[in-house]
Amino acid sequence: MMNSNRRLLVAALAACVTSPLVACKPKAIRGGEGTENPDLDKGAMSTGLDRVDLQDLMKKNMGQLTTSPLWSQWKGSGKQPVVAIWPIKNDTTEHLDAEMLTLLSDMETEFINGGVVSVVSRERQAEMVSEANIQNTADFDPQMAATIGRQIGAQYFVTGKLQSVDERINKERRVQYTLFLQVIEVETSLVRFQTKSERSKAIVR
Repeated sequence: MMNSNRRLLVAALAACVTSPLVACKPKAIRGGEGTENPDLDKGAMSTGLDRVDLQDLMKKNMGQLTTSPLWSQWKGSGKQPVVAIWPIKNDTTEHLDAEMLTLLSDMETEFINGGVVSVVSRERQAEMVSEANIQNTADFDPQMAATIGRQIGAQYFVTGKLQSVDERINKERRVQYTLFLQVIEVETSLVRFQTKSERSKAIVR
């Protein structure tokens, strides 16, 4: 069943076909909460990851973290442990630089609003990395992280990676995405928590 936005598009195209004298040109519309098209962002336009996909993947992982024994330990410690967010490594073939930055900002917001941990500003982290003359990449290196952790006072790093499996047959395509999330203790380099969330997108004929 077509949603309202698709019905409007079909009707507009039909008008162009049946009324060739009418000038048909692209029209900008506003979508999202509080607009006349609240469901505009919900429809997938390709098999690539969009903002909705990444937010859903992140929230699933954060939901697992906030119900984990580690989170309970943090809550019961009587003080807020200091957490820093390392870049999420993009192991897919997609160029997602802007989307990954938004993902990190969304994670930072979730941690801050949770009120259980103190979060090192990512801007401050970047400054300290620069001062220490260390190359901060998406590849998590325990030795490098320990050096940066001492500089910024972090007890834990949150990091992860995004992977995909791409399948094609005839004219159909399916891409399966997995977002892994880890919490690594700076002092010991031990993985204290790990989880994953999954999302599939497809083009079918």
